[in-house]
Amino acid sequence: MNALSEALKKKRVLVCVGSGGVGKTTISATLALRSAVDGRSSLVCTIDPAKRLANSLGLHALGNVEAEVPASALEPLGVKPRGRLHAMMLDMKQTWDDLILKYAPPDKREKILSNRFYQSLSSALAGSQEYIAMEKLWELRTKRDYELIVLDTPPTAHALDFLEAPNRVLDFLDNEAAKWLLTPALAAGRIGLSLFSLGSSYAAKTISKFTGTETLQELAAFMMAIAPMNESFRERARGVRELLAAEQTGFVLVTSPGRERLDEVMHFHRLLKQNAMDVVAVVVNRVHPMPGAQLWEEMQGLIPARRAKVEQTLRELKMLAEQDARGIAELQAAAGNTPLIQVPRFELDVHEISALWRTGRYLIGEEVIPGPTAPLPPGEGRGEGSSPPG
Repeated sequence: MNALSEALKKKRVLVCVGSGGVGKTTISATLALRSAVDGRSSLVCTIDPAKRLANSLGLHALGNVEAEVPASALEPLGVKPRGRLHAMMLDMKQTWDDLILKYAPPDKREKILSNRFYQSLSSALAGSQEYIAMEKLWELRTKRDYELIVLDTPPTAHALDFLEAPNRVLDFLDNEAAKWLLTPALAAGRIGLSLFSLGSSYAAKTISKFTGTETLQELAAFMMAIAPMNESFRERARGVRELLAAEQTGFVLVTSPGRERLDEVMHFHRLLKQNAMDVVAVVVNRVHPMPGAQLWEEMQGLIPARRAKVEQTLRELKMLAEQDARGIAELQAAAGNTPLIQVPRFELDVHEISALWRTGRYLIGEEVIPGPTAPLPPGEGRGEGSSPPG
């Protein structure tokens, strides 16, 4: 039993993290699928709006509420799931609005929802998506009875964004100095920014992060309206931190073998370990497999013109595989005892249930990519035929 197979049996929450474009959503959906087939009720909460993921799960679309994946969608696999599988796509704006409607005082709700500053917060502020993703995870874990929740986190260009962005949002919402500074704007009416000499103050720096032109009056109105919610924000933030550090929560780092991706995931790994988070495994996705001996042998039987083209392709594949192998070896050294799991690059994008299932076979160790040392091409080391460069 490999690390992910064991995690699918024991964990209650798996958080898939990593930069964008590495197949994180596919890995998240696959983990939830395998868990449901093995008998645990599972939910995958994704950030990716790609319709092909919904289609691959037998759904027309994914929304901000959980939708059950029909058992008929799994019929092509020839397996009968013993647990129920649900999927949803986090709608950032809708989740923020639901939060306000649920926790804001009744007389403040419309003021907050119609405030332009709030509309920027709920759709454009850096860190807002990460914060609301953690809010949603906390709600799902505490209000639902899924045996496993797999969260596909927002793509992040920097590891610190995921862990620190939610705290930055909370710090802003609860900043007493900003409220003190902005309160006069309420009494002054609609007074533009030019009448206030803010210099390099906290409020001015924060305002600069928003799109559009905002007035201090609107910002102050927002801060005052949302103030009654601050304690509930802090309470749930504590709950989120406890959930992320809990024994039944695990992190799955997803990367591709490219140099820039590897640097990012190694930094992310160090950061999670420093914060005492349980890193279940590092998944290296879209790895180029080493072309096997059979391909080289088949090449020898081709006519010369075609053989030259095939040989060039095999040489390029071998070079890519060797390059991936070097990066993976470096990553394994940096990851220490954290298990490293490889998933190959498939010929076609993963957009149907059978491709998700095939991905899962690699994730839980039913299939593995051959090691970096592939069989030698025909004639290599024996002085006969042609061979690719080392």
